[in-house]
Amino acid sequence: MSEDKVVAKHGRQVNQKLKPYMVLQYLLKNTDENHVVDGYTIVAALENWGISSERRSIYKDIHEINKASLALELNCTLQEAEKILALDDRDDSKLIVYDSKKKGYYVRQRHFDLNDIRLFVEGIYASKFLTEGQAKRLVNVVCEFVSNYQAEKIKHNVVVVDRVKTNNKSVLNTISLINEAMSKTMDGKPHSPERITFKYLCYSISDISKQIERKRGQKYMVSPYQLLINNGNYYLLAFDHYSKEMRTYRVDRMKNVSRTGQPREGQEEFLKIDLKTYMKRVFSMYSGEDEEVTICFKNSLLDVAIDHFGRKDISYKKIDEDHFLVKVPVQVSNKFFGWILGFGDEAKIIAPDGVVKEFCAYMDKIRGMY
Repeated sequence: MSEDKVVAKHGRQVNQKLKPYMVLQYLLKNTDENHVVDGYTIVAALENWGISSERRSIYKDIHEINKASLALELNCTLQEAEKILALDDRDDSKLIVYDSKKKGYYVRQRHFDLNDIRLFVEGIYASKFLTEGQAKRLVNVVCEFVSNYQAEKIKHNVVVVDRVKTNNKSVLNTISLINEAMSKTMDGKPHSPERITFKYLCYSISDISKQIERKRGQKYMVSPYQLLINNGNYYLLAFDHYSKEMRTYRVDRMKNVSRTGQPREGQEEFLKIDLKTYMKRVFSMYSGEDEEVTICFKNSLLDVAIDHFGRKDISYKKIDEDHFLVKVPVQVSNKFFGWILGFGDEAKIIAPDGVVKEFCAYMDKIRGMY
C-alpha cells in the first residue's frame, strides 16, 4: 500500500470519532419538517468530509444522538434515556425523526422555532443602533439555529422600510463598557459603579456625510444608570455632573467612551424616576415639564392614542358619536406639540389652559415663519 493511501486511511480512522457529531451538524443545517435526507445522502456528505461510513451505521448514530439529546433534556443518565426510547418510540421524545412518507430524516426539535428566529431577525434589522454589517452578522448567527432553507426564507421575507442604520461600528463595545461601569460586580468581585467620559457627536450642515464632536471636542462626564431602547435606538440615562440632573444620550453618538474609576453620583435623582412612566411620557427623548393634559381626538385615532399612551391608569371617555377625551400625564414640550399638530383637526388640546396657550404660541411662532 502506498504511503499516501496509508495516511488517508489513518486520517479516516481518526475522523470516525467525529462521525456522530458531523451527522448531527449536517442534519441541523440541511433538514427541517419540509426537507428530509436519506441514509445514502448522509453517507455521501460524510465522504466529502473524509469520513467513511455505511448506511446502517448512520441509523445507529441517529439513535445515539437522540439518546444523548433526551438525557440532556431530562437531566437523566444515558441508560435511563435508552429505556425511555425503548418504551416510548413516539417522535415526541426524539431530536431526529424519520418521515415514512418522504422517506428521510429531519431535525424535529430545535432550541427555537421558526417564528422565534423570525422575530429575532426582525428585531435586529429594526435596530438603528447597529451598523448594516453588524446587523447582517448577527442575523447569520441567529439563523444558525434553523436549517439553511429556513434561514434563506427568513432573510428574504423580512422587509424594514427606511430604517436608517448608524455608521458607528463601536456601538456594541460602547454598550459593553457602559454595562461594566454600571456593574456592582466585576470578575466575581465587588465593584463600585463609576462615572464615564465620552465625546458626543452631531451632524453639521456644512458636511452631513460625517458627524462632528459637540462642544468642540470637550469631554462629557456622567454617571450612567440605565440603558434604554426607544424607536430602534439605544439611549443612556445618566446623571450629568454639570447640570446636576438626569439626561439621556444616544449611545451611537457617543465616542471614545472611558471608565474613570471615580464613584458614581446622582443616586437620589435616579431614584425619583419611575422608568416605566418615564419611558411612556418622554416623546423621542425630549425633556419637558410634567402636566396632566386633556386631549380631544376623533374616534378614528383611538388605536393611535392607546398605542401611544397605553391603557393602564389612563382615562378615556366618549363625548359624542365622533370624539373621545383622554386625560394623560405628559412631558409638555415642542416635540409633544409637534406630535399633536401632526393630526391636524383630528386632535385638540382641551386643558389645562396654560398648555393650550403654550400650544397656541407654538403655532403662532410657526405661522410667523411663513
